[in-house]
Amino acid sequence: MSHLLVISAGMGTPSSSRMLGDRLAEATVKAMTAGGTPTPEVKVLELRDLAVDLATYYSSHVPTKTLQAAFDLVGTASGVIAVSPVLNAGVNGLFKLFFDLLDEGVLKGRPVLMAATGGTARHSLAIDQTMLPMFFYLKAAVAPTGVFAATDDWGTSESGLMRRVQRAGTEFAELIAKNPAADYADEFANVPDFASLLGG
Repeated sequence: MSHLLVISAGMGTPSSSRMLGDRLAEATVKAMTAGGTPTPEVKVLELRDLAVDLATYYSSHVPTKTLQAAFDLVGTASGVIAVSPVLNAGVNGLFKLFFDLLDEGVLKGRPVLMAATGGTARHSLAIDQTMLPMFFYLKAAVAPTGVFAATDDWGTSESGLMRRVQRAGTEFAELIAKNPAADYADEFANVPDFASLLGG
């Protein structure tokens, strides 16, 4: 069975980005179940745990087994919920680096729900100005509603955060149903490297 994948670039413990990702996953699963879709398993990637692996791959062009397993989770997900804290009007470095190093075809046609967290609502434009162009470039099937959560949105029922989460989860469930994503297969994965060819 395919899975729903939450990718969180939060750095704290607990992380508001992870909390937002979890709530969006819960809302999506609830909507999928109500719509008659088999309940998917929810998996989570905490990018802070991959920081060293990402740096190693960036400098060596060879992914560690841990990082390759993370990339494989993206390539087999029925949908991806991508959440980043906003720093200096954009996503944080780990979030950008992960998607920079992901094979370009992995997200093609794959449903993606964008979300972000920040201190104040003035950071909410990062979703449209930073995330959206990147996921469009990667040819993802982007959900129509992104969700931003400011610090003041947590712990108050008047903030409207949960209404936005429920709406986004419902729309994302519909997008996943309409856009079933195929597992990604790298066409060059089994091509021998040049050194092996010379050695043979």
